[in-house]
Amino acid sequence: MKKIMFNDKYSLTQAVLDGRKTMTRRISKEQIRNSVFWKSGYESIHGYEIKPIYKISELVAIAQSYESLGMNPEIALNDRDGIGFYTKTKFAPGWKNKMFVRADLMPHHIRITDIKIERLQDISDKDCLKEGIYKGQCGSADTHFMDAYYYKGDIQPYCTPREAFAALIDKVSGKGTWESNPYVFVYEFELID
Repeated sequence: MKKIMFNDKYSLTQAVLDGRKTMTRRISKEQIRNSVFWKSGYESIHGYEIKPIYKISELVAIAQSYESLGMNPEIALNDRDGIGFYTKTKFAPGWKNKMFVRADLMPHHIRITDIKIERLQDISDKDCLKEGIYKGQCGSADTHFMDAYYYKGDIQPYCTPREAFAALIDKVSGKGTWESNPYVFVYEFELID
């Protein structure tokens, strides 16, 4: 089984677990320069074989650190690969860093329901909300309230969902990511458990 990581600093793992985030964009490592229309499986463009990491209907574990899951650090789990939580002198890397956790130990999973490839800036307002952007209000009772869009971890109101998503993607993937407008794999998913 594969695993998928969501950014904890901006509460994206929690957004998935709460059912507010049902879509994720992952930058295509190939950085294809020409227009691509996703069909099924993969396409070969200019010698690049474009394959998504995940497949439609695939069950994927949501990576979380062992510590955040409240697992006991002193027990050694399924020692098939010699990795437990605790050694004589220190915790194993997966205790705090979810990059090193085993997928088979993760309690929460998603199922991939759709995959497409597009330019990052082609995201719709509706898809921004599926990415975890949420609608709120800003203003005051003395003046008036107006709708605004936010992402967790930021108090800056944005006028549109796309503006909020552009700010978030630059935080998560590095400054200038939105402006560079790379091709991304778009994975839509449902929370299973």
